[in-house]
Order: sequence, then structure tokens, then C-alpha cells
Amino acid sequence: MSETLDRAADAALALAADRPWPAVTLRDIATRADLPFPDLYTAAVSKPAVLAHLSARFDRAALAVDYPENSEPHDRLFDAAMARLEAMEPHRAALLAIAGSEGPLASAARFPRIARAILEAAGVPATSPRLIAMTAVWARVVQVWRDDEGALNRTMAELDKRLKQMAERLGKIGAGF
Repeated sequence: MSETLDRAADAALALAADRPWPAVTLRDIATRADLPFPDLYTAAVSKPAVLAHLSARFDRAALAVDYPENSEPHDRLFDAAMARLEAMEPHRAALLAIAGSEGPLASAARFPRIARAILEAAGVPATSPRLIAMTAVWARVVQVWRDDEGALNRTMAELDKRLKQMAERLGKIGAGF
């Protein structure tokens, strides 16, 4: 089933880069992925299900980062978030097209899961305050990433700044790391 979803996710990205996302159907994704429609439908009953798998693929990039022993939580969080962004980068046009057509609420609905993956990838337990704070950090960083093409210098600077603010604010309420 994972191969089916991987092929569907790749097809969805290709279609989103070529035409408006609302005009893309699940059947279009199956056709582009060269999958029998019943097989895709069994694996994912909707475009949001395909996007959830795609998001999980990007999460795996963050989860796969290998950290030096005794590295600081800030550095691990930074590396995990950047690994996810770097996995997203080759698909920027398609992801922005999808996000633009979905609207901000649909995209933001995935942010807590992404924040949890980044925290867990960095070995920082995803307590409620940390999850809320990391979700806010991710939301702001993604806004900067959308306009930061190239070396992602602005994105990295924003991420560093927001992670430092997060650590400071969590420390004030006794939820630091």
C-alpha cells in the first residue's frame, strides 16, 4: 500500500504543478500514477488522504536526521525542521499551488502533526505547551519559506529566531527543554 501511496503522492505533485489543484481528481491522480483506480481508492479515499501521505513522507525526512551526541535541543530542532523544508523544496511550486487552492485553514490543520514530528525527531518530548509553540514556529517559518527561493537564508534566519523565542517563552512557564 505504501508504494501505491508513494506513486499517488508523486502524481499529485506533478498534476498540481501542471494545473489548478481543485481541477485535479483522485481518478486523475490514479491515471497519472498508472494505478488502477480501485487500488488507489482503497489506499486513499480522497485527495486530502494523498496529501496526508505526502506530508508524512516529508516528516520522515525530519525523523531521519542523525544528530551528534550531546547536541543542543535548539540545534536538533533546527536540523529537523530544515530537513523537512529541504525535502519539500524540490516540490515548491506544486506545494504552493496546493496550499493556495486549499486555503490557509486546510494547510494549517496539518501543522500540529508536522510540529510533533519535528519535536520527536529532535528528541524533544511533544508536551502540549511545546507542541503549541512548535506549531506556531512552523506556521511562521512556512510563511517565510513560501517567499524565500534559493539558498533559504531568510527561512533559516527566521527558524533560528523563532526557536530561540520558543525556548525562552517555554522556559518562562517551566516547559522548556
